This record gives sequence, structure tokens and C-alpha cells, in this order.
Amino acid sequence: MIKQFLMNLLLSFIWVALTGSMYYTNFLFGFLLGFTILWIMSRNDGDRRYFYKVPRIVSFVFYFLFQMIKANVQVAYDVMTPRYFMRPGVVRYPMNARTEMEINLLSMMISLTPGTLILDISEDKKTLYIHVMYLDDPKKFVQETKTGLERRLLEALR
Repeated sequence: MIKQFLMNLLLSFIWVALTGSMYYTNFLFGFLLGFTILWIMSRNDGDRRYFYKVPRIVSFVFYFLFQMIKANVQVAYDVMTPRYFMRPGVVRYPMNARTEMEINLLSMMISLTPGTLILDISEDKKTLYIHVMYLDDPKKFVQETKTGLERRLLEALR
């Protein structure tokens, strides 16, 4: 998988060198072009994990950016209006993440989202305690985080 990623980067740099313009959009186009070329060339290879993982990573990045923007707008609206809409609370969140890296990335992504903060991780590393600034329904928050952020993160990592 690393070999395919490095080959994709090499093809991207070759594309940039051939076109003569070093813009991020040109590099991104070269990356997509290289990804397509590698995908077509490796149809008979047994190791195709790279071609499933890259779209999952891109999907996760866009999902996380959307969640960040949505949370920022909610917090900014609450700060700018004279009335506060906060309903703070602490949620016990059972995780599906098992490895140290998965737990660290999940807790970092939750803490990066405005309005949420990781308070603690249980001793057995199966539960997060999260402070949520806008908590209407704890079960709904847990379900949305499980099916949204955590599921997409684990798909990108595994």
C-alpha cells in the first residue's frame, strides 16, 4: 500500500513537472490522474487496499470539515446572539476504537470540534467521557457520533 502511495505521489510530481505549473489544484489533478492510472494498471493485483482506502480517507476529511464548519457556525451564532442556547452535559461514550492510535485520533477529532471536549478515558480504554456544549439528547449524540465520525474514522484507518 505504501508503494502504491509513493508511486501515486511520483506520478503527481511528474504531472506537475510536465505541465510546468506548481499549483495545488494542478497537483491534486495529477494525484487523481495517477490514482486512476494505478487503479487501471493493478486490476489483476491481489493487494487493492490502497484503492479502497484513499476514497475513504477523502470522504472522512470532507465529513470532518463539514462537521467543523457546522459546529463553528452554531457556536458563533450562540456567541453573537443575546440569548444563550447552550445545554451543557457530560456523555458516557462507548467506543468501537481499540488501538491506541484509533483512540487518540478519535478523541482528538472530537475535541477539535467546537462545543465538545474529552474529559476522560476509562481505565479499560473502552469509554470516553465527553463534555458537550449543545446536548439535547445524549443517546442521539452517541448514535450520531458512532455512525458518523467514529465509523468513518475507523473505515479510513482499518
